[in-house]
Amino acid sequence: MVIILRLKNVKNASNIIKESSYVVLEPKKMIGKWSDVFENENKIQIEIGMGKGDFIIGMAKQNPNVNFIGIEMYDSVIVRAVQKLENESIPNLKLIRMDANEINEVFDKEIDVIYLNFSDPWPKERHSKRRLTSHNLFKKYDTLFKNDKKIYQKTDNIDLFAFSIQSLSTYGYTLKNVTLDLYNNMIEGNVATEYEKRFNEAGTRICRLEAYKEN
Repeated sequence: MVIILRLKNVKNASNIIKESSYVVLEPKKMIGKWSDVFENENKIQIEIGMGKGDFIIGMAKQNPNVNFIGIEMYDSVIVRAVQKLENESIPNLKLIRMDANEINEVFDKEIDVIYLNFSDPWPKERHSKRRLTSHNLFKKYDTLFKNDKKIYQKTDNIDLFAFSIQSLSTYGYTLKNVTLDLYNNMIEGNVATEYEKRFNEAGTRICRLEAYKEN
C-alpha cells in the first residue's frame, strides 16, 4: 500500500521559521560550537530528514538529558514542526533547515547518534549516491561523530533497507537489532514518526536497524 501525505503550503512559512527560537538560522557558523548552543556538554543526536518533527520532538521530551537536532531541507515541511513547538518549552531541541549534503560543514566531531527515518529511497540506480545510506554520505558522517559511530534507521522501503544493510556492512559497520517488522519486535522507547504511525495503522511493515562502527 502506498501512502501519500500531501502538505498544504503554510502562508509566510519562511518568516515563521526565521522567528522560531528553535531554529538555528546560520548553522555553519556553529560548527564545533554546538555545546555552546545548548549551554551544556550533554550528548548530541541528530535526525537527518526530520519531516514534520514527531520523532525528534518526542525524543527530546523523552530524553531531557540528551540534546537533539532535527534537520530538514524544505520550508514547507520544517514549518510544520515549528508550529507544533509554538507552545512548547524544550531546551534540548534545535532545528536546522539545510541540505544533508552540507552536513559536514555544520558539525565537527560533536555527534553521538544519527537517525535516518523514512528517508527518500531514490529508487533509480543512477540516483543511488543520493541515498542517505550511500558511501559518499558515510564519508561525510565520519567527520561528525565525537566517538564511536552510531546510525539508526527506520524505513518502510524494503529495497532501501536491503541497500542500507549492504552499504553499511561494506563500509565497516556492525549491524544490531535488525528487524523487518518493528511492531512485532518492538524496541523499548521507540518514538514513531508521522509516516510510521500511518504505515503501521495501514498494516505496512516497518524495517529498523542499528549500525555501529568503532573509531
